Amino acid sequence: MRTVLVLVGNEFRRFAADRAAISLTFIVPLVLIYIFGNVFGVNSEDRGPKGIPLAVINQTDAPAPAAIISALQKEPAFKVITSHKDANGVERVLIEAEVREMMRAGDIHFALIFPADATSDSEVALKMKFLRNARNEIETETVTGLLEKTIFTAAPQALLASLQRLGANQVGSEIMARFNHSLADAIARGFGGDPAKILHSIETGEFDIPGTTPTSTNGNSFLDSLIKIEREEIGGEGVKSPMATRSVGGYAVMFLLFSLTGASTSLFDEKKAGLYQRLLAAPVRRTHILWSKYIFGILLGVVQLLTLFVAGRVLFGVDITSNVFNLLLICLAAASACVAFGMLLAALAPTAAAANGMGTLLILTMSAVGGAWWPTSFMPPFMQQFSKFTIVYWSIEGFLRVLWANCNTRQLLPVLAILLAFAAAANTISIWRFRHGQIFE
Repeated sequence: MRTVLVLVGNEFRRFAADRAAISLTFIVPLVLIYIFGNVFGVNSEDRGPKGIPLAVINQTDAPAPAAIISALQKEPAFKVITSHKDANGVERVLIEAEVREMMRAGDIHFALIFPADATSDSEVALKMKFLRNARNEIETETVTGLLEKTIFTAAPQALLASLQRLGANQVGSEIMARFNHSLADAIARGFGGDPAKILHSIETGEFDIPGTTPTSTNGNSFLDSLIKIEREEIGGEGVKSPMATRSVGGYAVMFLLFSLTGASTSLFDEKKAGLYQRLLAAPVRRTHILWSKYIFGILLGVVQLLTLFVAGRVLFGVDITSNVFNLLLICLAAASACVAFGMLLAALAPTAAAANGMGTLLILTMSAVGGAWWPTSFMPPFMQQFSKFTIVYWSIEGFLRVLWANCNTRQLLPVLAILLAFAAAANTISIWRFRHGQIFE
């Protein structure tokens, strides 16, 4: 038994000296548990998405749309946008044409428009248009449900305001005002309260009425006839397989990171085999070896991505041919950034095990935070900001712009520039580290 205990102690000592094993055993699960907990709102009373940009255009001065906009501004799931800065830095109110262009470019995904005829003197119904770019199905359905909940919660106020307007149109403003005063006085005498506050509530419709949110909006409820929502899809109209088109890019870049990181960290295996001593004895320089690794990784990455997209085409009907040139561009940029990430790990890590451990931790974290597994809007605001510093986020953004929005090269340039800038920065650090490191010794 004593021999067994000694061997067990040796195993623990070897495990304690293996940073990669410790990382995979403890750090990776803890990081993922933390991310999952924040996404699903564990120990949080305010669950669900946060700060989803929602453009709102109000082309009427009627009180009902203003009340709905106010309710949307109080909803934490939305970040209501009503204006933007033009090229001269001047803040201007959004117009519908600008919002449609922003949605096609992918800057925002949802917009609510109250047209000039949102209300009329001939009917009670309130009209509005809901524009959406359903690039992520989970996010789109969640936003649609939250938007309808908020709108229908404010529907009673819209009804009362419309009834006031119709009444004044039918019997005259003076008669309607006398009726409102009489009703407010009667309510105050019968139930108590301040007649002036009651009168204000009657005229504006601002009553605190519990239970006004409908549990179903199947088209037959009274509130459905009160609120007329015209829905319109902006972007992705010609996509044949929407769900596959949205999801294939995220998983493709995650597996690309794993494969290219493994290819880059093979530098340690080649050093252990004595390959570099033989190569450097020949007319071969360190830069030749690094360039060969980098070019091989890019070519392997492009082939892997194209293979996965072709599989998506064959299995699920993803359209990869209508915008194939831009698809090649974003595959090339994503592969360049992923190879640079792998080379950076190889340059910073002391051993292959350490590089693989750090790679697993960072790749899973970037995939979770960058939007490969769920919409980034489901995460806390600080994680949403952090996601924009990951390769996964910008690779997915590029794939969606090409496959979903069918963008042109000019519209794709910002994403390409960010991925290539990351690759350039990572390569600069890697080259400096390789020159001063021990990998070629």
